[in-house]
Amino acid sequence: MGRGSKRWLLAAVLLAALLAAGGCSVSAAKELPGKEPEGKELVYEGSLTLSYAENFQVDYYQGGYRMVTVMDRDRFLVVPEGKKVPEGLSEEIQVLQQPLGGIYLAATAAMDMFCQLDALETITFSGQKQEGWHLEEAKAAMAEGRLLYAGKYSQPDYELLLSKGCCLAIENTMITHSPQVPEKLREFGIPVLTEYSSYESHPLGRVEWIKLYGALLGKEKEAEESFRQQEEILEQVTAREKTGKTVAFFFITTGGMVQVRQASDYIPKMIELAGGSYLFDSLGEEDSNRSTRNIQMEEFYQTAKEADFLIYNSTIDGGVSSLEELFEKSGLLRDFTAVQQGNVWCTANDMYQQSMSIGYMIEDIHRMLTGGEKEKMHYLFPLE
Repeated sequence: MGRGSKRWLLAAVLLAALLAAGGCSVSAAKELPGKEPEGKELVYEGSLTLSYAENFQVDYYQGGYRMVTVMDRDRFLVVPEGKKVPEGLSEEIQVLQQPLGGIYLAATAAMDMFCQLDALETITFSGQKQEGWHLEEAKAAMAEGRLLYAGKYSQPDYELLLSKGCCLAIENTMITHSPQVPEKLREFGIPVLTEYSSYESHPLGRVEWIKLYGALLGKEKEAEESFRQQEEILEQVTAREKTGKTVAFFFITTGGMVQVRQASDYIPKMIELAGGSYLFDSLGEEDSNRSTRNIQMEEFYQTAKEADFLIYNSTIDGGVSSLEELFEKSGLLRDFTAVQQGNVWCTANDMYQQSMSIGYMIEDIHRMLTGGEKEKMHYLFPLE
């Protein structure tokens, strides 16, 4: 027997042991005849009201049952603690038994939401190594052994997940390039939820995904409170007048290309909400699911040379700390109006992992555009 066969045999034995010990409560649902895909024992009560998010919904049923639907196709029935799994569920519905625990989190954007819900203990496995986390709570949990590295999204450690009782895998959208992974996870009885918050067109649509995790964990009240805090910040910023200032948000690749955000992405929307005007607002019509596009430096020069502000995206390569470091990437930037007027800024490295701070990010951009106090900013700093 080859090494690969032995590994899969071991995994199968581990799965059998878990099920025998009553580990994860993942039930095989029966096909229900007729038009009752939610099960004949469930009585619908209402649905969660969403203000911005468009890619998930939560329906409530008597007895505390919740049906979570992602992208109008993936459905998860959340069963309250101590309650039984209803009979007659449609085959495609994945069952999650509360209290949830043993989560494998490969979608780093969701970690901040779990921390906001005071639910970090429900995550046992990380798709990110300790050095890759900028969130202090996640770094500390890994350092203390409370959070285990279980392989990146495309190469999870199946044996570790099974032996430690993984009950749910939360993947990022990159998993679409490795379809064999969710297929194998489901074969082992591990439900897979793909995190599509990055597909939301409005910045607060991304933040509102905390309500999905609140529904999974039974923490709807806490989720609503966290969301409302960011919404209030946005309301304060957008109540002010537009500045008329133009902004280019970019990153320079190792090959010398310039990566800019497409118009459908949330970054241009944040700039607009902060009172600015995103220069590359014509990009993004061809493929609204792509957040970025690489263009030649010459095209970037022609479009952004007269921009009022430049923001360099540091979250990919670690960023730059001075204008001279930026010029090492391209000397053409010296000619830009924003450089000559001292209006070049850089993002903090942890901006993308701080998914519950969208309101603060918009506030930072507004302060940048209006000459506000730099010391009050959270995620932007000037390059000098």
